[in-house]
Amino acid sequence: MRKTTLMLMACLFVSIMSTAQKKFNVYAVGFYNQENLFDTVHNEGKRDYDFLPNGIYKWDKLRYTHKLRNMSRALADMGTDVLPGVGCSLIGVSEVEDSMALADLVAQEPLKARNFQFVHIEGPDSRGIDCALLYNPSLFTPTWSHLYQYKDEVKGDTAFHTRGYLTVKGILGGDSVCVIVCHWPSRFNTSPYRETAGRQVKKIKDSLLQANPDLKVFVMGDMNDDPMNASMKVELAAKGDISEVGPNDMYNPFYAILAKQGTGTLMYNGSWNLFDQIVLSPTLLDKDGKKDFSTLKYWKKQIFRRDYLFQQTGKYKGAPLRTTAGGVWLDGFSDHLPVVVYLVKEQK
Repeated sequence: MRKTTLMLMACLFVSIMSTAQKKFNVYAVGFYNQENLFDTVHNEGKRDYDFLPNGIYKWDKLRYTHKLRNMSRALADMGTDVLPGVGCSLIGVSEVEDSMALADLVAQEPLKARNFQFVHIEGPDSRGIDCALLYNPSLFTPTWSHLYQYKDEVKGDTAFHTRGYLTVKGILGGDSVCVIVCHWPSRFNTSPYRETAGRQVKKIKDSLLQANPDLKVFVMGDMNDDPMNASMKVELAAKGDISEVGPNDMYNPFYAILAKQGTGTLMYNGSWNLFDQIVLSPTLLDKDGKKDFSTLKYWKKQIFRRDYLFQQTGKYKGAPLRTTAGGVWLDGFSDHLPVVVYLVKEQK
């Protein structure tokens, strides 16, 4: 057991060298839309009928078990390009039905081996899908959580029930951090609905930083908008260039990927969008070039890819391999790809 523990510690603190004298610990933070991770049991008051054994997707134990197996494999692999055998410290997820599905997910062997836990607060979404935060307790310790509700400012419709903003404070690498996990209104709704979400999340972020100016804040999720859309660029003030990030702004490391690389995290009609993003408060940036890494700082980003996450043949070759498409069970993963950011902190 001691030998195993020592080997884990050796893997855990992967070091990068900036000079011959300094070493840095590396931490990975991710997000992944689970695309309808429903269990097989009806939740009272929720429209989950499609994902029941007698529903249109024939969502029985076999299909549910395969879904859990597939998603846990991808979640466990996230971050392992840089941190082999360790992966992400924490991962925000969306489109999960409830705590039962999350408990079944972290019980899968790839996540169970790292003792993954989760934070979840049941939300008001009419379909029954929520956001949650998965975490490795040897790397991240949650200390507080709250679900801020989305409030419709477009029509003032109090019956408009959608996902809220799961906000979790904790300790990562010895620093105080806060993660806001989002799943903003879909594109079946107009842009002002997502602009509302951007304003509301910015207000939460601003209040958190006002209470603790040193707090490291991550806003992550399926925004249903690209980085250059108004909800992200204007309302959340998530800038694509570190030099443009003011004290009340955020930095979006995924901003240039869609425009410069022509790729993203989901495909629609043969074209990529980049709805899945992780944006960072200025407290996570080496903005002034002082190279002060005594606290957690952003290092690099990644759209996480594995061959098994993609269609390999047919009309949709190269697109994310979904669980179902056109009513056909594909035994796949998600219509979205995961995203990861890597952080560094100088070893003392």
